[in-house]
Amino acid sequence: MKIRLGYACNALTIDETASHMITYSYFKRLGDKGYNKLDQVIKSNFDSLEKILKYNIRNDITFYRMTAELLPLCTHPDINYDFFNKYNYEKIGNIINKNHLRVDIHSSAYSVLNSTNKNVVESTINILNIYQKMYKLMKIDSKVIMHVGSSEGGKTKSIKRFIENFNTLDDDIKNIIILENDDKKFNIRNVLKICETLKIPMVLDYHHFKVNRGNEKIEDYIERIFSTWEKTPKVHFSSSKDKKSKRSHNDYINVDDFIDFLERIKFTNRDFDVMIEAKKKDEALFKLIRELKYKTDYKIVGTTIFL
Repeated sequence: MKIRLGYACNALTIDETASHMITYSYFKRLGDKGYNKLDQVIKSNFDSLEKILKYNIRNDITFYRMTAELLPLCTHPDINYDFFNKYNYEKIGNIINKNHLRVDIHSSAYSVLNSTNKNVVESTINILNIYQKMYKLMKIDSKVIMHVGSSEGGKTKSIKRFIENFNTLDDDIKNIIILENDDKKFNIRNVLKICETLKIPMVLDYHHFKVNRGNEKIEDYIERIFSTWEKTPKVHFSSSKDKKSKRSHNDYINVDDFIDFLERIKFTNRDFDVMIEAKKKDEALFKLIRELKYKTDYKIVGTTIFL
């Protein structure tokens, strides 16, 4: 069982983020200079993303989540701007492909494919189209993580809406979507049912599972979850901030909880990747590796992979 660790978005060690923003109100206040400022912000994001990827490569981090905010204002209906032909997507893609990086995006909270509001559904499809076009320009085979979304009208109707709306999508969009269980509404049983019906991968978020599991045991579901993947499955892992804020993410990962999780599912004998969702990002990843070296006899391969 080979496990690879990754982190999301910001590289704290080098103080880089590719999520620089510009609000629409500020854009409007700038008048004729608004598009120049938007261009500067996007160029800054691309420069930062390149630095982060190169930092990851130097530190043997081959699993990474790109920001969903690379292109600020790209879905705003009043912005008439070429987000695709002005920027060097191919350069980013070459770095990813040359170094065999696994890269994905977690869609924003505004992406609700099963919303009862048609405008929200249309906006969600627009967002997915933008991600798909980004991937195509980068020439990378990557996915977009989504939650099921709205539970309005109850779970049964909400799941039905998701499946119906999913089936209206172009195949190129369907092929990039993977679903994740959440910590309030749709548990692993709900999401697994959708994924098996639609034949799309499911991401297990173990933290969400722990705060929204009912009587479920992960041992009873993990093989089915992993079976939704043709390629290497991925898992999200985080630790609660404290006992009162169970849903909030901690700065770091509780190593004992992490080891316990691995021991519970090791019977699958499957390779999988783990996205560390901690506030300290790459620093949390390296701290976890150091603690695993101290507390276990796992064989560390390189910097972020262990057996």
